[in-house]
Amino acid sequence: MTLHKGASARPGHPVNPFYGEADPIGGMDETPPRHTLPDGPLAPHTAYQYVHDELMLDGNARLNLATFVTTWMEPQAGALMAECRDKNMIDKDEYPRTAELERRCVAMLADLWHAPDPAAAVGCSTTGSSEACMLAGMAFKRRWSLAKDRKGARPNLVMGANVQVCWEKFCTFWEVEARQVPMEGDRFHLDPRAAAELCDENTIGVVAILGSTFDGSYEPVAEVCAALDALQERTGWNIPVHVDGASGGMVAPFLDPDLAWDFRLSRVASINTSGHKYGLVYPGVGWALWRDAAMLPEELVFRVNYLGGDLPTFALNFSRPGAQVVAQYYTFLRLGREGYRAVQQATRDVAMSLASRIGALGDFTLLTHGDELPVFALTTAPATTAFDVFDVSRRLKERGWLVPAYTFPPHREDLSVLRVVCRNGFSQDLADLFLGDLEQLLPELRAQPRPLHRPARKATAFHH
Repeated sequence: MTLHKGASARPGHPVNPFYGEADPIGGMDETPPRHTLPDGPLAPHTAYQYVHDELMLDGNARLNLATFVTTWMEPQAGALMAECRDKNMIDKDEYPRTAELERRCVAMLADLWHAPDPAAAVGCSTTGSSEACMLAGMAFKRRWSLAKDRKGARPNLVMGANVQVCWEKFCTFWEVEARQVPMEGDRFHLDPRAAAELCDENTIGVVAILGSTFDGSYEPVAEVCAALDALQERTGWNIPVHVDGASGGMVAPFLDPDLAWDFRLSRVASINTSGHKYGLVYPGVGWALWRDAAMLPEELVFRVNYLGGDLPTFALNFSRPGAQVVAQYYTFLRLGREGYRAVQQATRDVAMSLASRIGALGDFTLLTHGDELPVFALTTAPATTAFDVFDVSRRLKERGWLVPAYTFPPHREDLSVLRVVCRNGFSQDLADLFLGDLEQLLPELRAQPRPLHRPARKATAFHH
């Protein structure tokens, strides 16, 4: 048998606390500080339990009907993400296969969104749609500034008042005037004619939303493009369109294939979507695509000699994990077109069924029905005077359901609504449980003398 000689004695070395428990009895003497680093280490199971117990007070993500973000994936996707969480997405020379999966996802989306030449379309992954929108806005502004001498001119961007707050951030951060078309009557999103009327020679672009976060409705992208075509004939202004498809960009291609909203419309210069919404991936991953290289000015693409390779990058951040990109590719590969169609159709079916049953209760008026995005908005019926949507939201939260109540933007601040987002994982069974809880609460709500006091902060519009 092999003999091993004993090692000579040597001075001890400090042990990394992560290698094992460190003074576990001492760690039980007092609670660690919350806002300063503790003086010494804790045993790993002790540290875990402190964090785990505090997170128990969070809401249940599966019962969160406020968020569009994916709250369920298959275990295999979770395993792949765990295997890739230590890979830095920016290190493309060190992780070439992860970079290749990102390129494949861009190509798949270019094909899905009918780019004239998918091989010529350019795009990238982002941390979500907010970053993707910022990149699209930057490309708009740079193309506008390069078109002619813009000295002294102030650029503007036209959009509906229902846009996600990231567009307002873009305009503030990049010194662009935000020109918003307000809501009017029962129109809760962008009006094509009103959008065209707000445009001038310094308009860098128009943003159309494929799936408004306020009510789940699609904006009329084709009609917006037609209005801008007519404007160009009259004035010569060639104003591009960006489609914010944060949610609808991964719904419409499968459930509404004949709807013209994407690169089939020649005026659409760029599109974004959230892979972590109806792309069915855990947060956070988004995608930004341009029709072709001409739509993304080369001046915005940085080429960095980093870790031994020429790295072209167009992003607002640098280091981020590759796990979500890998999970996106897994989901594309796993489901394919027919799988996505089946998942999104099931989700829409749940939304439409639940909306219909809530409407039948008589206490509410439906604004939308879940037949575009699997999302619907409702308000209290005119005859309902004992409670309002804020009462309903608060009482549902007691049962674990997170349903936002909020007011609409100008000129419909008078309208307060509830919004229900149906996602993959929110099954018909869960919808039945939700409806049952709502029905049990209604007798108590109807018995109130009047709606309860609403804090002033609740009157602001909801931008999730």
